[in-house]
Amino acid sequence: MSTPILECHEIAKSFGGFAAANAIDMRVDEGEFVGIIGSNGAGKTTLLNIVSGHLKPTTGRVMFRGEDVTGVPARVLARKGIARSFQVPQLFATSTARENMMLATSLLAEPRRAIVSRFDDHHLAEAADEALDHYGIAEHGDSLVSELPQGVRKLLDIAMATSADPSLVLLDEPTSGVSSDEKNDVMQRLADRFGEDRTTVVFIEHDMEIVRRYATRVVALTDGAVIADGPPDVVFADATVSKVIVGEPVSAAESA
Repeated sequence: MSTPILECHEIAKSFGGFAAANAIDMRVDEGEFVGIIGSNGAGKTTLLNIVSGHLKPTTGRVMFRGEDVTGVPARVLARKGIARSFQVPQLFATSTARENMMLATSLLAEPRRAIVSRFDDHHLAEAADEALDHYGIAEHGDSLVSELPQGVRKLLDIAMATSADPSLVLLDEPTSGVSSDEKNDVMQRLADRFGEDRTTVVFIEHDMEIVRRYATRVVALTDGAVIADGPPDVVFADATVSKVIVGEPVSAAESA
């Protein structure tokens, strides 16, 4: 049996007397597109913060490609191949999409000094345009971020976060704040982009239709614990998931 790209063993995190994560076990194999669902406060973002190195677990272990990376800082994990985007895009609103992408790309170059002075480097601009094109947003390269639709901002933020070609991408609500007309377009572009080289993706999402359509597997959390894990049709048919997370009524026959 092959080694999974990510393993979470008994992950727990407490903030004072509140348990945000409670003995979470999760395995993710290479190339999966895993959706994490749960109501507010279920522990979804806490889990992503722990896996990405932004938060240390109270107990438990995180394994990446068979290596124990529990508590390893985010910047180190980024070099190992783990990228993470946040619910609110981390962008420079008064700069263009290309300039934002150039900044992210320049951080990979050596030496790292005088980053801004590289903005007249045509090679860097070409690399930025190529990265934007991979996400289908190259046409917005000359537009100020403040003028971009929210869906394009999301894609730009993710493009910047993944500029180092990571093997594991963690997305915190990639369609949050995006109009209903843009949601499917954003997710399709992400599915196409990461599907090209079978990049592994774990994403948090509140839109259940998006999860049903794009996730190859779903992990459901409630009160910091996993209550269901499997193919979308199986997880969404689970009586507890339907009642507690999805909010759909469960018939007596279904709950029997």
